[in-house]
Amino acid sequence: MPVEVDQLMRQIEDDVRHLRRKRLLARGGADEYRNPALYSAVDDVLRRAIDARQHDALLLPDFLTSDADWDLSLHLKYASHRPAIGRALIGIKRKVLLPLMRWLYEYSLENFRRQRRINTVLFACIEELAIENARLRLAIGDVARPGTDAAASGQPPAAAPGA
Repeated sequence: MPVEVDQLMRQIEDDVRHLRRKRLLARGGADEYRNPALYSAVDDVLRRAIDARQHDALLLPDFLTSDADWDLSLHLKYASHRPAIGRALIGIKRKVLLPLMRWLYEYSLENFRRQRRINTVLFACIEELAIENARLRLAIGDVARPGTDAAASGQPPAAAPGA
């Protein structure tokens, strides 16, 4: 009897989702997650945000004035404002302080990389939720479609009759 791989994978995913939901509720997660359909919808949106998004092509970071505003980085640059002994101080810093602090630098750098990954995933989640919200608003006619006068003018759409 042939095994349906897609059906088996779907069943495994459903089992994992059920166990995760149970664990989350046991730890005091949102009461709304007691509804399996609602939990599944939230899980799908977040999974799409993490898996399906090209994280280098997100809209939210593009709104920031520059990459430096949200891109975390560490630079080890030594400088001195003392003209006479500045070179000697920089040399001491590089020969003595840098080796002593290298472990802290590497530890911090790994934490900054981890934080950047979290920031990117959060940006992707926010964008996915914004897209989902826009789709729903378009479906109920609450948002003017691109290219219409209301969208071009930047004005909010007029309220629907009877609203």
